[in-house]
Amino acid sequence: MTDVDLDAHARGLMDANLYAVLGTADADGIPWTSPVYFATADYAEIFWVSSPDTQHSRNLAARPELSMVIFDSTVPAYHGRAVYLSGTATELTGRDLERGIEIYPGEPSRGGAALSLEDVTAPAAWRLYRATISEASVLCPREPRRPCPLHGFAADHRAPVMPWRHPA
Repeated sequence: MTDVDLDAHARGLMDANLYAVLGTADADGIPWTSPVYFATADYAEIFWVSSPDTQHSRNLAARPELSMVIFDSTVPAYHGRAVYLSGTATELTGRDLERGIEIYPGEPSRGGAALSLEDVTAPAAWRLYRATISEASVLCPREPRRPCPLHGFAADHRAPVMPWRHPA
C-alpha cells in the first residue's frame, strides 16, 4: 500500500461527498463555519449557492479568504478521511456566473437542482459562489494505531495534495 496516490484520494473524497464545511471569518477575525452543498468540475474550484445575507456570505464579502473541509462521515470512528482546502471566494457575476451555472450542481446523480441565471441574480434570494483553491491537503489514510504507509507516522497527519493534477 505504499503506492497510495494522495491526489486521487482527495478527488475520491470530493466525488463521494455532497457537502463541504466552509470556514470564514468576519472583518474582525471572528470565525464561522457553515456546511454547503457543493459541486466542482476540476477540483480547483468549488461552487455553492447561498443567500448573500447568510453569515458566511457576509464574511466573504468583507474577507474573501476561506478554508474548507470535505470529509466522509460514514467511516467508522478513528478511520477519518478528509480533504482540507484553502483559497479565496467570490460571488459570481457576468461570464463567471454563466460558467458557474453550467458546473453547479454537478452530475445529476448527486441530486442537486439545476440553476438558471434568474435563480441566482437579483431580485432572487440566492447567489452562486466560487472558491478558487490555492492549497489542499488530506488526512493521510491509515488504519487506527498503525503507521501511515507513505510516511510511517502512527498519528493523524496531513499531506499536501493537488487534486486538480491528473497523472499523464
